[in-house]
Amino acid sequence: MPQSLATSLARPAPAPSAAHRPLTVAIVGATGAVGAELIGCLERRAFPVGELRLLASARSAGKTLTFRGAPVTVQALDEASFAGVDIAFFSAGASLSRRYGPVAVAAGAWVVDNSSAFRMDADTPLVVPEVNAWRLDEAAGRLVANPNCVAAIAAVALAPLHARRLIVRLVGSTYQAASGAGAAAMAELRDSTAAALAGEAYPPQVLAHPYAFNLFSHDAAIDPETGYNGEELKVMAELRRLLGASDLPASFTCIRVPVLRAHAMALTVRFAEPVSVEEARSWLSEAPGVRLVDDRGANHFPMPGEASGRDDVLVGRIRTDLSDPSGRSLSLFIAGDQLLKGAALNAVQIAESLVEAGRL
Repeated sequence: MPQSLATSLARPAPAPSAAHRPLTVAIVGATGAVGAELIGCLERRAFPVGELRLLASARSAGKTLTFRGAPVTVQALDEASFAGVDIAFFSAGASLSRRYGPVAVAAGAWVVDNSSAFRMDADTPLVVPEVNAWRLDEAAGRLVANPNCVAAIAAVALAPLHARRLIVRLVGSTYQAASGAGAAAMAELRDSTAAALAGEAYPPQVLAHPYAFNLFSHDAAIDPETGYNGEELKVMAELRRLLGASDLPASFTCIRVPVLRAHAMALTVRFAEPVSVEEARSWLSEAPGVRLVDDRGANHFPMPGEASGRDDVLVGRIRTDLSDPSGRSLSLFIAGDQLLKGAALNAVQIAESLVEAGRL
């Protein structure tokens, strides 16, 4: 590792100054749930957008979305879409990223890709700015991968601990919101819940199982050899990359729960040396991107309802793992907005880091 995790932990780059030259920004998948959040983050954080180019499928072309109070017309994505673009955010699936990401790069744009297409590519940095923004200096080209939403949220909480006490084993269970499966799944949760309350049948249309008042294993395909699903395997592999711990033993169980947005997860973390609850609280309370929510007296800990719409990852329920008498294990609970830190916000923070570094 060219720079230690301990010295790389820093606040993400501040929002670029309004004095920075206006940039031409493209969003691929602009009409989706993450696309909408990208538009909101760019506006809220005053990113120096000169021209915003909204790109989607031909069936969405002609629709209008609002940016800074003005309508912007959605254009059909094609090979010529990236002429003059400075940075392109991709959030339309791995196949489109593989097809059009290199086209955008060849046109001179930086690409921040929110799909799984390039996350495990050794030449493509996988970045959470609070954790490893320095990886941007290793980019072989102008392409940066945005991590899986669970991996991004977990890394924000784990990195400040790993920097001070090496993590040697990680076990997690996730409680993933409808937002992780897109706008259609969010609509299905709303509609199926209304139907259930009215005593009406609602056959699943987007997800494989009834969603209202139910939870089930994440809908990613099961690997026949290991029994893990694709989401679990992605989270484990990407966390190893983000933490710079290629051999880290990890096991995750990913569950879809009837929550509209914001993922939650329970983690049990084993360290190379003993660590106290007080130490962990201290490190997390000063960590970038973390909000400590750990009130035992009020039984108030991280919740998706409070994480929704927030930039910070909520961390709490920090306690010594009683099954490990060595004092080297902690259990904690996390909640983070899947559409923000798990996707759009992280992508915009990557762009801000590129601006701050003079790459844009």
